[in-house]
This record gives sequence, structure tokens and C-alpha cells, in this order.
Amino acid sequence: MSEGSRRPLPGDFRIIPAREGEVGIILELINELAAYERAADQVKATEQTLTQTLFGPSPQAEVLIAWENTAAVGFALFFHNYSTWLGRRGIYLEDLFVRPTHRGKGYGRALLAHLARIALERGCGRFEWSVLDWNEPAIGFYKALGAKPMDEWTVYRMTGGALSQLAGEAP
Repeated sequence: MSEGSRRPLPGDFRIIPAREGEVGIILELINELAAYERAADQVKATEQTLTQTLFGPSPQAEVLIAWENTAAVGFALFFHNYSTWLGRRGIYLEDLFVRPTHRGKGYGRALLAHLARIALERGCGRFEWSVLDWNEPAIGFYKALGAKPMDEWTVYRMTGGALSQLAGEAP
């Protein structure tokens, strides 16, 4: 199969927005992703926090679940960000995961294509995500789709005590 060709997806495959009753499935997929990324001990999410933040009065993100028959085979969790330079919002993909037994079937590509359509339908100017630098299979996959690394940018993160300390500083 050439780099640009796509494998036909099985007729029993579908991608649908997650529903509140599926937070248990979402949490399972998050935990499997964290284990794959060698960070299983860092997951603090619970079904309660996911219900509140994904399906509460002010949802903070959206989730798509990929299904094969009645089995959840993967998911994508995303939210909107904003580009001041474009003057438009974008989509930031926080998590993309396909269970190892279902990889190589085109499901990851299908999730990304679904998100690309959402981005265009919503008038977004960007669709972006981060990838761990050691995850060569994902990096190769993204590059084959036409994604470009933003090597000149470095992500910074502040959590826990450092976040509290900065927030407590007087103006």
C-alpha cells in the first residue's frame, strides 16, 4: 500500500461523540494511553472528574470514540484553542489512542480525518497536537499524513507547587 493510499475500514467501524454514560470507557482508554506513554502512575482523572469536565454545564473538551462492533477501539480527546495571528480558533488534540490489537487498520487515520473535518466545519485555522519525542511510530505516521513538526517551539508546563507559588505572588 502506498503512503497516500487508505485501507478500507470495516463496515462495522464508526466514530461517534462520546456520551456521559461512557465515561468508564473513556477512563479505560486514558489509562491504556498513559501506560503506553510510560506514565500510568500520573493519571489522576476519575469517572467523576471526567463527567464534570466533559459533560457538565461547561464542557472543557470533547471526546470521539472509535467503535468496531460493540468494542471501543480508540478515542480522541480535543478542545478549541485560539490563534491570535490567525484571528481564529483551532483544534488541539490532547489525546489520540488506538488499542494495540486494533492498530494498522486505519482507525488512527480515521480519527484524525474526522477531526480535520470538524476543524473545517467549525472554521478553524489550525489542527495541532504534541507527540513524545521517543514515539517514532506516531511521528512517522503523522509525517506521512502531511503534518509538520514545530521544532522551533518548546512546550513549558507548570503544575503543583510551582503553579500554586506563582499564583500566590502579589501583583
